Amino acid sequence: MSPSTQREKAEAFRQLHHGPRVLLLPNAWDAVSARIFEDAGFPAIATTSAGVAFAQGYPDGEFISRDAMIAQVAIIVRAVKIPVTADVEAGYGDSPDAAALTAKAVIAAGAVGMNLEDTSQAAAGSGNPLLDLAGQLEKLQAVREVVKAAGVPLVLNARTDVYLESVGAAETRYDETIRRLSAYRDAGADCVFAPGIRDAETIRRLVADLACPLNILAGPGSLSVPELEQLGVRRVSLGSGPIRATLGLLARMACELRAEGTYSAMADAIPHAVVNQMMKRG
Repeated sequence: MSPSTQREKAEAFRQLHHGPRVLLLPNAWDAVSARIFEDAGFPAIATTSAGVAFAQGYPDGEFISRDAMIAQVAIIVRAVKIPVTADVEAGYGDSPDAAALTAKAVIAAGAVGMNLEDTSQAAAGSGNPLLDLAGQLEKLQAVREVVKAAGVPLVLNARTDVYLESVGAAETRYDETIRRLSAYRDAGADCVFAPGIRDAETIRRLVADLACPLNILAGPGSLSVPELEQLGVRRVSLGSGPIRATLGLLARMACELRAEGTYSAMADAIPHAVVNQMMKRG
């Protein structure tokens, strides 16, 4: 991909956060899942770090290497014509240098966006796995310096896991989320992300208090897309939900085949010729 094409895709992706409708951003884990989403008419897609890790034989949580993750991002970018944003967990290291290396790799892979979370994998399960705020701001600054030097825009989605990881007492989580996401916004994040929040009033408050594009993670049990849009949410993603739903179908198929020797779970399979043609397309 030429730098000019990548810049055009990045600017188009950035504008989708400010369009008349909420940005629906499904998460792909390989080339064929990316093609499915593109053919369904989505204007952009995200990768899922968990989905890529699962498909490559790793658990979620930076157990897969940076190189292996970015290699799959590059495959997804080549498979579609629409913008792709890369989920790169916490940047594969807790230092600004690690985040900078990851940002360079994301740009080189042809992606035009990057998710960066504030969870320390080394502290996971500790009760407070969040990175120190000052250190996370240094990582964001390092990413911004890489973007400036590269001359290619990168839409940065900065994520805090205060709610997802149930950090601290319940009554303190909103204030801590605002503290972190406001700081990330002020450090240059184009969008901020607070997975784990599902109730309308909290989402409404976040939208009003942050006054910048807010990403919400959705799935079964979440508010509908029209409801989220009405609340002012600008971006809705699905995380590892699509690959886990696919694995659920695979598990049902396996159980039916093993127990009954029948094939009804495969009834909605896309015809071989259709998939083959989909993957032949340049």
